[in-house]
Amino acid sequence: MKYNVKITGYGDMALDFLTENMLIIFNENAPNELKEISVLHEISELASEVEVGDLVEIGGKEYFVTSVGDEANHTLKTMGHCSLRFDGAEEPQLPGSIHLKGDGVPTIEIGKYITII
Repeated sequence: MKYNVKITGYGDMALDFLTENMLIIFNENAPNELKEISVLHEISELASEVEVGDLVEIGGKEYFVTSVGDEANHTLKTMGHCSLRFDGAEEPQLPGSIHLKGDGVPTIEIGKYITII
């Protein structure tokens, strides 16, 4: 397991991004100005880098990593931050993005987990 964190909260605008097939995640100690747009999770260590082909589970739904931006592993390791994009793109749109392929977008609930295997 590369990463396993429990969702502890989310900002008022965080789930609005799901309509654009995107989710922004941050450690629960994110700066206040970013909490509004983020799904917050407990702080944990990234055991190894996220790579194409990895399995990501969010609240019980499974996705496969199709591309990883140049900065995504660094920001995930240091701040628990990345933008998860549910579009299956094979080229990352932004340096901090991880693109995923699966069936739709996840349902976000406090107490559920984000796991990368």
